[in-house]
Order: sequence, then C-alpha cells, then structure tokens
Amino acid sequence: MELHVTPALALLREHHLLDHVSNLTDFTATAVSYDSRQVKPGTLFFCKGNFLPKYLAMAKEKGAIAYVAEQEYPTGQGLPAIIVRDEQKAMALLGAAFYGFPQNDLFIIAITGTKGKTTTAYFADHILDRTTKRRVALFSTLDRILGHRPEDKFKSDLTTPESLDLFHDMRAAVNNGMTHLVMEVSSQAYKKRRVYGLKYDVGIFLNITPDHIGRNEHPTFADYLHCKEQLLVNSKVCVINAETQHFTDIYYTAKATTQPENIYLFARHGAHVKLPDNRQLDFEYRNDLENLHESEFQLAAISDHARQLKLTGRYTTSVPGDYNEGNAVAAIIASGLAGASANDAMATLDHVHIKGRMEMISTKAHGTIYVDYAHNYASTKRLLAFLERQTHAGKVTVVLGSAGDKGISRRPGLGKALTEEHPDRIILTTDDPGFEDPRKIAETIDSYIDHDQVGTVDFIMDRETAIKNAIDHSVKDDIVVIAGKGEDPYQKIKGVNVPYASDSKIARDYVAQIEQ
Repeated sequence: MELHVTPALALLREHHLLDHVSNLTDFTATAVSYDSRQVKPGTLFFCKGNFLPKYLAMAKEKGAIAYVAEQEYPTGQGLPAIIVRDEQKAMALLGAAFYGFPQNDLFIIAITGTKGKTTTAYFADHILDRTTKRRVALFSTLDRILGHRPEDKFKSDLTTPESLDLFHDMRAAVNNGMTHLVMEVSSQAYKKRRVYGLKYDVGIFLNITPDHIGRNEHPTFADYLHCKEQLLVNSKVCVINAETQHFTDIYYTAKATTQPENIYLFARHGAHVKLPDNRQLDFEYRNDLENLHESEFQLAAISDHARQLKLTGRYTTSVPGDYNEGNAVAAIIASGLAGASANDAMATLDHVHIKGRMEMISTKAHGTIYVDYAHNYASTKRLLAFLERQTHAGKVTVVLGSAGDKGISRRPGLGKALTEEHPDRIILTTDDPGFEDPRKIAETIDSYIDHDQVGTVDFIMDRETAIKNAIDHSVKDDIVVIAGKGEDPYQKIKGVNVPYASDSKIARDYVAQIEQ
C-alpha cells in the first residue's frame, strides 16, 4: 500500500478540504498513522483528536515524511505540511485511498440504531456466511472478523473504528477473500467523521430513542438523530423499521437521496404505524411463539418489490425475546438484498449465539441468572418485561450501573425502567465510570427510582462483589438480571481500560464455586 502526494492533494481539493501546503516535496507515503508510537519511516502522520505537538515531534523522529493537520506546528518544521479544513474528513479520504478503496470490493451492509445493532449484525453475518460460503467479514461492537485465521478475529474497542483502522481492516478482509461485509455504524462514527465518504450497498435503520446525549457525545437529541440518519443518506438501498420513533423524519431523510422503490419498510403485524406519501409496508411479521430459548415468526412480503426477494416464510431464531424478531427481519431483508435466500436464513437463524445477549446461566439453588448488555431505558425495560412474561419467577434482582462521561441521559431512563418493572431488589454498581465517581452515578440513577414501586435498593460499588451478592441472596425460583456489560473484558476507569473478567465469566465461575 502507498499514497503519492499528487493524487492525495487532488482528492483533498475535490472535497474542498485542502487549505494550503508548506514545504511541499514529491513524496510517496508507505504507511499512514495517527498514533506517533506506531510511526515508521515513510509514514504520513495525521494530527488528530487529543493531539499534542510533542506527538508530531515523536513522529518526525521516528521517520514520518509529512503530516496532515488543521494548522502548522513548529515541532514539524522541515516536514511537508498538508493543512486541511477538517482533519477527520481528510484522514478518512486519504485512508481509503492509501488502502486502495477496499470498500469497492465489498458488498457492505451497514446497521444503525439505538438498540439491536449487534444482534442484527450477527443475524446477517450468519445468514451471509452460508450464502457466500464463508466469505463475509463482520465489524461489530463485540468482534472484528476479517477472515478465518485466528489472527483475523479479535475484540473490538469501538463500535465503528477510526477511519484508518476501518479501511485497514477492510483491505485485510478483501485480501483474505471476503466479498461481503456486515458492519455496525454508530452515531459517533458520523459525529467524528470516521466514515466520511463511505457508501453502503444496504443501510439498516432499526430505531432511535433518547440516548448518548452528554458532554462527550451528542449535545442534543436532534444532533444524535441527524448523525444516525446519515447512514441512510449514504446507502444505495435503505431498510427501515417503520415502528421507530421519529419515523417520518427518518423516512424523508432516506427519500431525499434514495428512490422510493429502494426503501424497504417493515413492521410487526398490527402495529399502528403512520406511513407518509401513501406508502405501504413492504414486509410485515407476526409473532407465533416466544419463550426463553427461541422466537418463531411469520414474515410476509406485501409490496411488489418486496415479493421479488422471495423471503416470505416462517423463521425461528435462537436469540430469545420478541423484541429481537424485528432485528431478525431487518437482517433477513438486508441479506436477501445481498443475494441470500429464505432457506439461507431459515437454516442459520435458529443457531445464532451472541455472547452477552440474553445469556442464561442455570443454577441448582440460586435461581436463574440472565446476563445482557441492556444499558438504557428501552433495552432495560424490554428485557425485564420479557423475563416477567416468560418466567413466573419468585424474587427478581437487578444488578446495573451506568457509564461515566457519556450517556448521561441514560440515568433517568434506567430509574424509570426499574420503577415501571418493579423488581424486588436493585443493586446499583459500577459500569465504566470513566472520570466520574461511580457512587454519584448510582445515586443519580437512584434519584429517578420511585421507591414505592420497587423493593430494596442497595449500593455495592465493586461490580464483582455486587454480582456475587445478588447470587448469594437468590434461591431456586428467583431471577438475577446482570445488565450493562455482558462480555466486556474491561472497565473504563479514568482513561484506562482496566481488565475485568466480564459479567458472564464472574457469574459462571461463582456459581461453579458455590455449587460444587
């Protein structure tokens, strides 16, 4: 991979990003990086994010041959300086160019939504894995899968990575023979321009509820919605859950850049949805069965262009929860647009397992434990409501917290969900507190709980201790719900990812220990 300065400058000019160039020489970059620690001779260095001038000095010392920034820095004196109007956009464009525009060699399904992105991504990945004979890559909140070798599979640190990492991984996937890519796209990816210039073959919009509003994320809900909608603007074909809040706004955003026949709308049978422009639904699904182990639903194509996909049929998913049926429908439609058949979906959806999503741990004498990533009002409420319908349990204990430095708007919602679903015991604990005091976060959640509607509320700020305490105080017919972190292998504390065994492992290991 390499990038010559002349086409790089032309690309920046084309997008009206180039301000000026200083100390211009005829160079060809043989590496790109925004991390001075990773610089090697021949690197084009990007001064991004929480940048300090000393990082550029370090990059220069290690062999950087030029830098891209929004201003010139004395520490880069002597290096060609490409000064741009928006460094994040420039990095995305030049990153794609350096890696040879790998997106052009992939059929890309992109997914956004406040909740359900990961589940939908895994559903689509499993379907297409069968369709393509294992030539599909996956970029999810949980995992990055670029191929079939062990080194091609690793944990994700961001839902949507920085642009240089994103295009690097796309190129690796293409080099590994992958022809399709399923990827989650976060609102932050658009807020921070990580996917600037990237176009998708199919874009899925699942839902939106107030979330990710805070000083380190989106300043307002309007900004959050705008960033989410950019996925549809950048998709050739759009698949939209017509039951989502703000549907009219979302639909017209899609319609502004996409022909109506390339917009597929789906909803649950009997849902009260108001469709604009005399539109009809393209797909409708009806729940036939749900229990703690699977869901079964009938999918029907309604419009002419939906019927052409030949996806009508009865489907069973192994990921429980009626709320996951909509995620499955989105994945079925998107995969169908990518060439999958109904048989491909029917043959795979019934054995999809997603770590940390409705994981059930059975015990002999301490009830049943459920581990889930639920972390806001909508996901917490739907999880607790589903378990209440399905289990006829004794006492219900919920262990949860909320992240620091972001998602401040989640805290009132968690208190509201707990009030509405009235568990018998609540243990408020630590969940990625960042630079905030986890006790104060827990106290904020508690302030939104109506204590007349729930049982006891306890504060145990060590998360592992909280989980063990919940299990210790539960008996055979009880339920313990551990919400928020799922399989996350770390706690984010004061800017450091501190190793953490994960909710699932802590619960399983402790049950094995006390029930020997």
